[in-house]
Amino acid sequence: MGHYFINDESLTHNYKTINFHYKNRDFKFTTDSGVFSKNHVDEGTTILLNNLPELRGKVLDLGCGYGCIGISLKMTNDIDLTMADINERALELAALNCKNNGLNNISIIQSDGFSNISDKFDFIILNPPIRAGKKTIFKLYEDSYQHLNKHGKFIFVINKKHGAESSIEKVNEIFNDYEILYKKKGWYVISCELV
Repeated sequence: MGHYFINDESLTHNYKTINFHYKNRDFKFTTDSGVFSKNHVDEGTTILLNNLPELRGKVLDLGCGYGCIGISLKMTNDIDLTMADINERALELAALNCKNNGLNNISIIQSDGFSNISDKFDFIILNPPIRAGKKTIFKLYEDSYQHLNKHGKFIFVINKKHGAESSIEKVNEIFNDYEILYKKKGWYVISCELV
């Protein structure tokens, strides 16, 4: 079985169209086999989007998948958006979904974490790839710190059963502080600022 956090070109296509409502807007996203949450927008993504502050400046949707987070944010905030993922199929869908939602001039990058990303950002948004393991996720936290502008914010969602407590300890170690934007039913949205 393929995993969404790798690039597996052997998977048979199984395209679907899913609907998503965010900030009084209706979105349609095309998904496929081999991408995360192909049948519906997952709960973590929905919680993350509903608890973000107003965004501005340069924003990175890290591990963008088929583009739900980045596209939703671009349509509701005045931002310069970059979307990145290791999975080529996800990036093809992200590009298609940008087009289908009327967006152009979006930077879409194939990158294993930050391997192909040199820019710095005002916001980095992440729904971590839990199945990739703690070592991979913690590296994303560490590298996000290195890719923020001064006073930039790294914001992510995590569930208690997926290691929220160890994630909070790790980002507190990296950033020396954090803010809980949301905490309910095991879910946390955590914001860390580069000061």
